[in-house]
Amino acid sequence: MAEFETLKFERKDNIAIVTVNRPKAMNALNSQVLDELRGAFHEIAQDEGIRAVILTGEGKAFVAGADIAEMSKLNAVEARAFAKKGHAVMNFIENIEKPVIAAVNGFALGGGCELAMACDIRIASEKAKFGQPEVGLGLIPGFGGNLRLPRLVGDGMAKYLIYSADMIDAAEAYRIGLVQKVAAPEELLEAAEKVASTIASKAPIAVSLAKNVVNNGNNMDMKSASAYEVNSFSVIFDSEDMKEGTTAFLEKRAAEWKNK
Repeated sequence: MAEFETLKFERKDNIAIVTVNRPKAMNALNSQVLDELRGAFHEIAQDEGIRAVILTGEGKAFVAGADIAEMSKLNAVEARAFAKKGHAVMNFIENIEKPVIAAVNGFALGGGCELAMACDIRIASEKAKFGQPEVGLGLIPGFGGNLRLPRLVGDGMAKYLIYSADMIDAAEAYRIGLVQKVAAPEELLEAAEKVASTIASKAPIAVSLAKNVVNNGNNMDMKSASAYEVNSFSVIFDSEDMKEGTTAFLEKRAAEWKNK
């Protein structure tokens, strides 16, 4: 793994833990953080030994937003490049074949909320706060917030949160479906690791293919999505893991996955 200035990387068996590490700036997303996130997840994507990823933040924030100090100096052309960079990173994380769990330890605002939404699963500390505050700064979400938030919580709730710039706590985020689990602050990483370990114990190729079908199927009409799922379901029958999984089930033993 490459050396990073704004991230910490840890590996526990087949789980990677990526921590945004700019606590003095509340882990704000500047160009360097975005570049390093892309680099870290690119390396994770190439490592067949990693089966799940946890993304979290150092200190009191998950990610408190994009770096306003950097953004305030941009002109329209530079802002377009910055937004494209943010979209590229979020899209890469969303579409990496391995499942990504956001362990939201504190503020997940603006770009931080967008980063959490790019992950597959969100587990929040009881102290976590979520929001898209951009309109209060004369901006709009620029890293996918206008797109992912409606898909997760519905149009009406997404419009309320974006238009009002309201900040919600973990309990409300759970109620509206933005997060899937809430944990005590001291138990957050343990809860995320438990979910990651559960997922990592399943057939890697099946998890990867299921993620692919969910992500791509959401952008298709039902007829096309059904055909896509049928094709993906049939393709996996040629995999070693499918044969191993069904054989292990019939033999009443634990499966030994080969990711093929």
